[in-house]
Amino acid sequence: MVGTKVAIVSDKPQTTRNRIVAVKNMPDGQVVFVDTPGIHRPLHRLNVRMVDAAVDTLREVDVVALVFDASTRPGKGDEYVSTLFKHVKVPVVLVLNKIDLVSKSGLLPLMEQAKRWHDFAAIVPVSAETGDGVDRLEQLLLEHLPESDPIYPDDFLTDQPERTFVSEIVREKLLHHTRNELPFTTAVVIDQFDETERDPSTRPGKSGQGLLKLYCTIYVETESQKPIIIGRGGSMIKQIGTDARKELEAFFDTKVYLDLRVKVDPDWRNNDRTLDEIGVPKATRKPRKR
Repeated sequence: MVGTKVAIVSDKPQTTRNRIVAVKNMPDGQVVFVDTPGIHRPLHRLNVRMVDAAVDTLREVDVVALVFDASTRPGKGDEYVSTLFKHVKVPVVLVLNKIDLVSKSGLLPLMEQAKRWHDFAAIVPVSAETGDGVDRLEQLLLEHLPESDPIYPDDFLTDQPERTFVSEIVREKLLHHTRNELPFTTAVVIDQFDETERDPSTRPGKSGQGLLKLYCTIYVETESQKPIIIGRGGSMIKQIGTDARKELEAFFDTKVYLDLRVKVDPDWRNNDRTLDEIGVPKATRKPRKR
C-alpha cells in the first residue's frame, strides 16, 4: 500500500515481531499505517511482548483494520480476537484477504459469521496477491480518519531503523530456506553495523559507492537446529547470506559484506536483552508459566 518494501514477507505465521509504522501521502490526506504482530497465545516473553504491542496499539489509532485469511476456516482464536474490540471506540474494518483463493459464494458464509463477532464498520474483501480491492480498502480507511495536520513530513516513509531492516531481511531469507519448525525458534541480532567504508551520500534511494560491513548472529534454541541452518559444508547459510546480501545491496545501493554466525541460546525468547536488540516492544505483563 505504501509502494515499497518496509516489512519482510513470509508464509510462516507470527512473522511480524515488532510494530512497523509506514506513511502514505495521498491527494486527500496522509495515512499512517501501523502494522502489529498477530494476536496469539503467548508462551514466552517474546510472544507476550508481541501480543502486548498489538493490543496496546488498539488504544492509539483512529481506525483498526483486522486482517483475516479468507482461505481458512475461522476458529476460536479468531472469535477471541474479535472480543478485544468490545471496548474499542474507533471504527473496526474487517479485511478478508486472499479472496483470489476463495469463490464468491464461499465468502458469503464467512461474512455472515463475522457479523456475529463484532459490529464492523465495513467488511472489505481484498487480495494482496493481485491487488483486487486494495484501492477500495485504502479509500475506506482514509474516510474514517479524522481531519488534522499531517503527522509526518512528505518524505517520511517508515520508522524502521536500518539495523532492524538488516536483521529482518536476514530472517526473511532464513524463513524462506529452512524447515517449518525453525521460524519461532530463530532470531537475528546485528553485532556490528560498520559504515566506515560507506559513502556518506549513499542512503536508500540514492546512488553511491563504498562498502557496508554487517556482522550478524543467528540465534537458535537447540544444538540440533544449528546444522539445519549451516547446511552441508555451509551450503545453507551461504545461500541465506547470498540472498540477503543481494537485497541489502539493492536497498542501500552500495556493496555489502555480510558475515553470518549461528549461536545456540536455549532461552533467547525469554531474554529481555536479546528481545531489545531485535526490536520487540517492551512487555506490559508477565508471560504465563509453561
